[in-house]
Amino acid sequence: MKIERKKINVGVGFVTGRKNFKNVVKTYVDNWNESGFSDKKKYALHLFVAYDLKYKSTKVSDYKITDEEILDGVDSAYYLGDSSITTEAQYLVEKKVITLKEAKLIFGEGYAMKRNAVLYFALKNKMDYLIFLDDDEYPIATIKINDSIVWKGQEVLSTHIKNIKNVQMTHGHHCGYISPIPYFDFNDKLSEDEFRSFIESISNDIINWGSIKEKMNDGGVTYADLDIINSEITEVVKEINGMKFISGSNLGFNFKHIDKLFPFYNPPGARGEDTFLSTCISEYNIRKVPCYTFHDGFSNYEHLLLGVLPNKLKTMRADSSVITKRFLKACIGWIRYKPLLLYITQRDDYEAEIMKMKENLSNVIPNICNYFGNEEFKNILNELEFYDTHVEEHYKDFEDTKLAWSKIMNFLKII
Repeated sequence: MKIERKKINVGVGFVTGRKNFKNVVKTYVDNWNESGFSDKKKYALHLFVAYDLKYKSTKVSDYKITDEEILDGVDSAYYLGDSSITTEAQYLVEKKVITLKEAKLIFGEGYAMKRNAVLYFALKNKMDYLIFLDDDEYPIATIKINDSIVWKGQEVLSTHIKNIKNVQMTHGHHCGYISPIPYFDFNDKLSEDEFRSFIESISNDIINWGSIKEKMNDGGVTYADLDIINSEITEVVKEINGMKFISGSNLGFNFKHIDKLFPFYNPPGARGEDTFLSTCISEYNIRKVPCYTFHDGFSNYEHLLLGVLPNKLKTMRADSSVITKRFLKACIGWIRYKPLLLYITQRDDYEAEIMKMKENLSNVIPNICNYFGNEEFKNILNELEFYDTHVEEHYKDFEDTKLAWSKIMNFLKII
């Protein structure tokens, strides 16, 4: 008798809040079907969608897939709204797996917690792998050749599946508008040295002046490397200052050893959930895989999903209120998690580093406000003061989140 081979269950996870979500999903499902990996006898594709109705004032119908063509390409779809996540958290509390306080750390309010919900439901539903994608990243790469750009489709899902079998995580590349920092024309209001001091004060080891300057010289755009696209070689993600940097999207998890999984975390009101995960995985085998996603960071290129390929990309100048507000929001998000990141990675030098940040920011923020004509940038100092004051509390929450997650992982092993 012929034994039927077990299917490989591939989860595709989204944390989403945008109305164009269905177009993004269709693009990735079509991309999967074109890749040659969509053999339904071997692979089963499952969607895990954690949605936020408040982010862009959306409704549930903006996320529930009804397109028969998409439904034919997936084996199941799980929609994780606040009520379904809360119900599952209550179940874990009733089973005495975790306490109510721990449930709030894992599944409460925040972007990290929605990522944790996707991780949890994918594990509970026996996925072999999970690949996180963002709703503003598309499976296409933009390449600069002389003064022209060309576009090349990217087989994102299949590239992760090809390379994930013997590693804990896979991480792809990003191009497009991957930074919210716009292009600056420096002048007597704000010099390059002053802006450099500002960026170095609020940034982490990835968002640093060297990488920002390079992007600014290209009008704020990061272009794909043709050598990487044409390669099948993966790179080892190396440890930097106790961290192996990954981003929350174009990111694959191997669920073979769930005791090696860590949760996402961010301080209340902050981002950085991928950065804090990076501090947990220094012993992981993580591979950078040769595929790109195009990050539509300013939501100007949704027409890429419809096959409209521009001949040039806009320079995002710091000359509009929309771009200014997005930059300010990003700065607030960064400064809210910088104290905890320093506390984790540079504990012995924490006080000195924070004092240096406060001094540098006090000197340069008046010029930032003057440059943008926006006094709200002064709030960055207030935010730094608050998150510095509460850093030990946030560190305890981070450690408690990891402990609660390990209890959940032990529970999932036996059900």
